[in-house]
Amino acid sequence: MKNSNEKNQKPNLNVFSREYLSRSKLSYFLTSPFILMMIIPAVFADILASIFQAINFTIYEIPKVKRSEYVVVDRHHLKYLNFMEKFYCIYCGYVNGVIQYTAAIGARTEEFWCPIKHNREMKHEHSRYGNYLEYGDSESYHAKRKKIRLQMKKDLKDK
Repeated sequence: MKNSNEKNQKPNLNVFSREYLSRSKLSYFLTSPFILMMIIPAVFADILASIFQAINFTIYEIPKVKRSEYVVVDRHHLKYLNFMEKFYCIYCGYVNGVIQYTAAIGARTEEFWCPIKHNREMKHEHSRYGNYLEYGDSESYHAKRKKIRLQMKKDLKDK
């Protein structure tokens, strides 16, 4: 627990300060390149997902995923972060946002083409998964797939 003097002291935010470097683990420095190299597939996924959506969602009249609702980069404005912390906040906001953005595009694509639940339970179900048909329900599949597509378009246009 910090005493009252420590609460009032402002941290030394200089990346190269003794205080900052002494708090950092060597493993953090050594693993940074491996963390940062994920920017390459993230940018590639961002571009390809946007192209995929622009073409296919337009043709199939699927409401588009708003990238700005998923890729949110704002934590770097916090005054109490140093340069490196701000840099990683930008990085994480972008990479994690792109992952969520591409997952939302994937969910809409899956609902349009193959709205069938998996045979086994999944650890994470996206927001559209509850609309899917049960696994093995061959009688309902062809009869209900069109209704699911129409309902998806209606649900997403209302947002």
